[in-house]
Amino acid sequence: MVREWDSRTASSAEIDSLLDTLNAVLATDLPGDPPWHNSSMREYLSEVMPGERRISWIAQEEPTSPDGTGEVAGHIQVLLLGDIGVMEVVVHPRARRRGLGRQLVATAARRVYHEGFSSIGVEVVGGTPAVGFYESLGFVREFVETRSVLRLSKVDWAAVGEMAGGIAAGYHLEFHPGGPPEELLEAYARAKAAVRDVDDGDLDLRPSSYDPQRLRDSLDCLHRRGMKPYIVLALHERSGEVAGLTEVVVSAQHPTRADQYDTIVAQEHRGYGIDRAIKARMLLELRSAEPVVSAVQTWNAQANEAMIKVNADLGYEPDREWCEYGVDVAELVHRLDTATG
Repeated sequence: MVREWDSRTASSAEIDSLLDTLNAVLATDLPGDPPWHNSSMREYLSEVMPGERRISWIAQEEPTSPDGTGEVAGHIQVLLLGDIGVMEVVVHPRARRRGLGRQLVATAARRVYHEGFSSIGVEVVGGTPAVGFYESLGFVREFVETRSVLRLSKVDWAAVGEMAGGIAAGYHLEFHPGGPPEELLEAYARAKAAVRDVDDGDLDLRPSSYDPQRLRDSLDCLHRRGMKPYIVLALHERSGEVAGLTEVVVSAQHPTRADQYDTIVAQEHRGYGIDRAIKARMLLELRSAEPVVSAVQTWNAQANEAMIKVNADLGYEPDREWCEYGVDVAELVHRLDTATG
């Protein structure tokens, strides 16, 4: 049974069952990834930034528990973000190849179409059954990144310490747990806005913040979802501008593996060792601030050779492709309706 589902009012049993399904998918498709925990899971699923909406559906099996709750066999959610609907789908491995994934996508696609959105995007992990599934529905690969993983047990900390200090004169680094301070928000937002217009083919499937108020909203949303941001800034001493920044988030849902978000160096400040220094300083700070973290994962466009080189110097190892697929909503709905008609 597929039905619309609101994580804010869902029972604890349903949240637990969805988490079990997510972890079963991870164990099958990404066996090296740590399992997720039921810590702020409800908030992770429900909290969004102003102006955005998330709509979800679950597929439940026939009830077998005393409380009459069926196990969650599948879940789909769509984040209505700007002019695109961003889809996430999980289907329990034992429920695959029964048409459930197609049914979930059809349900969500019709809703997105009636909401007036013209396209749907989805992140697809390379080397998993999801690739063939989405391509069979007409999704087209638009952008490819490489995920790399740094296992902290393998880090050469003496070398990282040297890299953290390898920045040119006229700059200094600052560490800010929780987010940049209020007095630097405008400069921080300007640094991010300076690179927003670079056309690298990215579908922009993740919320981004390029102005101070949206940045405040983004940080607030992260905290509400149980996700703790850490920031390292490179400040240009003469101008006071943010010359570079790097962001890492530690989530309550998978606290042993941190996520590297944006790393940015303003064009006019490149060539001074900022990119390597800020990422090295972040690792040093993270080791102290979050001792339970055992690995950091990051994503880079395959054409970003400079950052790939920095990551290699720090000890990151390429893991697998991470792809963005897109499809025209009207075409997807027509294809699905024709197939079931």
